[in-house]
Amino acid sequence: MKVLLGSGGIGTEERRKLCMDEMSRTFEGVSKVLFIPYASNDHDSYLEGAKRFTSGAPFDLVGIHDAEDELDAIKEAEGIYVGGGNSFLLVRDLHEKGLVEAIRDKVLHGTPYVGISAGSNVACPTMMTTNDMPVVLPSSFHGFGIVPFQINPHYHPGSILWKEGDEIIHHFGETRARRIAEFHQHNQVPVIGLFEGSFLRWDGALATLVGGAAEIFSVGDTPLRVEHGAMLDGSLTPR
Repeated sequence: MKVLLGSGGIGTEERRKLCMDEMSRTFEGVSKVLFIPYASNDHDSYLEGAKRFTSGAPFDLVGIHDAEDELDAIKEAEGIYVGGGNSFLLVRDLHEKGLVEAIRDKVLHGTPYVGISAGSNVACPTMMTTNDMPVVLPSSFHGFGIVPFQINPHYHPGSILWKEGDEIIHHFGETRARRIAEFHQHNQVPVIGLFEGSFLRWDGALATLVGGAAEIFSVGDTPLRVEHGAMLDGSLTPR
């Protein structure tokens, strides 16, 4: 398997270069990549923005929404790229269109897959570790299950601070770690919180962390910080 899952937060030139290098590595030998823009309402604009971002890449993007038959487009895809946005919207549309099983099957049989933010959430067994508002109601929270763990993208440790004038204000709402602990009150699946600009390469057996840090959460264990280059098995245990 060739899977690349990113947190997002690609707001610097260094992070953009890393993202393009990792995408080009994952899609090596692929000339056309099927782009799935369902995490946004405006599919055409999203595709155009994604094309601009990947304009220097050795592959071209084609939008699944332009296909005559979306299921056939999945079956014929050389590579699949699912962009970020709202995970609830993305998962709703994937289930309504009957594409979840088809994408899972393609990726498990070797078709390269890249998912960023919502696209990394949907690669997991469930979308339930998303940060997004439930703006729509999916028929199921099930994801592709092409990795055996959960991802919390845009993860950051601790609480939020913001600056108002010269004053630093503390936000006393739930931290990301608290949200993940709530997930683990009802689920046993380990969770990796990906810091912004971080990526996971997954080959079906091992994950390699690239670009930044992450924190690993397992039921009954203390959270574990890992850094660029860490290798993890399917239970997120370092190797």
